[in-house]
Amino acid sequence: MKNPYDKNRYKKGAHTVLDLQYHFVWKTKYGYSVLHVDLAVRVRDILREICAQSDITISRGNVRANHIHLLISAPSYMSVAKMAQILKGKSSYLLQKNFPELKRRYWGQHIWSRGYFCATVGAVTEDTIKQYIENQSDTPDAFKVWDEIAPVSSEACL
Repeated sequence: MKNPYDKNRYKKGAHTVLDLQYHFVWKTKYGYSVLHVDLAVRVRDILREICAQSDITISRGNVRANHIHLLISAPSYMSVAKMAQILKGKSSYLLQKNFPELKRRYWGQHIWSRGYFCATVGAVTEDTIKQYIENQSDTPDAFKVWDEIAPVSSEACL
């Protein structure tokens, strides 16, 4: 796990400071256990190549017989859906190109199942962030954005 207090962990842009990490999991179509030996090594190498070309950094990864786990960080302009499209689409295309025998099993030209799992990963817990935000109201004109008890009038936002 990255040190949350290490300032070098953040990616810096012209007007941004970021540390966006995602845990992705996706399965083979029909749950077939086809990712063994040569195929598993090749999918690992393909994913590394795709990430290097797309400015995606792999922190950790695991190729299982019927699914893949990746912990990645990506630029802020790249949506989760775009990352999944790039990772799954390009790897499926290249695997089928390198292993023609896959076309017999996956006649629809898709090695991966339709969906995927993705969750964001942070250096601190949600409770820590909530406490930090709650402790920010040190001025009399500050108000809570999440307060559901009393709606904020439009005058308070001006």
